[in-house]
Amino acid sequence: MGRSSRGNGRAEGRSGAGLRSWELAVLPVRRGSLGSPRAQPRPCSQRRLEARGPSFSWHKILLHFLLSSVGWNMASIHLQFSRMMPRKRKRLTPLNAVQSKPSFSPADTSGSLTVVLDGNSSPVSSKYFSEEKRTSSRLGTDFFNQPCISLAKSFLGQILVHKLPDGRELRGRIVETEAYLGGEDAASHSKGGKQTARNAAMFMKPGTLYVYQIYGIYFCMNVSSQGEGAAVLLRSLEPLQGLDTMRQLRSAQMKGSAKPLKDWQLCNGPAKLCQAFSINKSFDQKDLARDTAVWMEPGSEAPGEQAVVTAARIGVSYGGEWAQKPLRFYIRGNKCVSVVDKKVESEQGAAD
Repeated sequence: MGRSSRGNGRAEGRSGAGLRSWELAVLPVRRGSLGSPRAQPRPCSQRRLEARGPSFSWHKILLHFLLSSVGWNMASIHLQFSRMMPRKRKRLTPLNAVQSKPSFSPADTSGSLTVVLDGNSSPVSSKYFSEEKRTSSRLGTDFFNQPCISLAKSFLGQILVHKLPDGRELRGRIVETEAYLGGEDAASHSKGGKQTARNAAMFMKPGTLYVYQIYGIYFCMNVSSQGEGAAVLLRSLEPLQGLDTMRQLRSAQMKGSAKPLKDWQLCNGPAKLCQAFSINKSFDQKDLARDTAVWMEPGSEAPGEQAVVTAARIGVSYGGEWAQKPLRFYIRGNKCVSVVDKKVESEQGAAD
């Protein structure tokens, strides 16, 4: 009896410490040594929950009573619930704020940000898409889709661009080209309609690069046009941007301690421009209208008819009568032209 009364005394003492009488009634009890009931000592977890105050409602006490019989820790469960519920509320609060309040004022949209929306309400362009805006001015498939001679002339004054892997861009104005007319042209790689793995790009859609190697070390760059196996050779450029990089690339290919190249010497030849622009066989069959590393942009001003010299091609003596065909075109007076035909210039000047 004395042991039972001590147990009841502890329970009554605790009831005055914070438990209501009805809360005490649902606490588990056990029998004393003499068969008298005594209050089950409250676990530490329950004392922590009681300290939380009125937020601990009756259903939580009942849940604790049920789970304590199987040894579950009510405190840990309550702690998980208390951590999880506020987190959900925190997640919902920013969402409601975004839906109810715009992140910028209408005045901001007219100044620092310009967005054009299509029918699906998705951003199409803004000032932050500067890369897309700039490259959107590139020459497209329609420009390249013209007869070979016409394309060779149209190239004069246009800008060739190569974006290096490190992001630097090289630019040069085309000042000299040669036209190769395909199967009928005895000086063309596709003469007689012959198609091989090497010249396959000449038979692809207009605007496809045809890069081939000469002497085992140098490269030449061509662009396909209308006509079966027809293409235009890019013979000389006037360097515009990245001249120091071009000079380094050229010097790396030169033997011995040659003098530093002058600007007009960087791209004044088909193999030289490929060196200066770091063009190699890996560029073969690339599409100038779509490729992200190499493309063409419209020049600021196209040369007039009187500024274009029409002369025989260079280094095609094996072509017989085709070697003398006037299929080379260059801008008169430009210092970056590889070979100047003074005779033809004087004749054309007299005719004009």
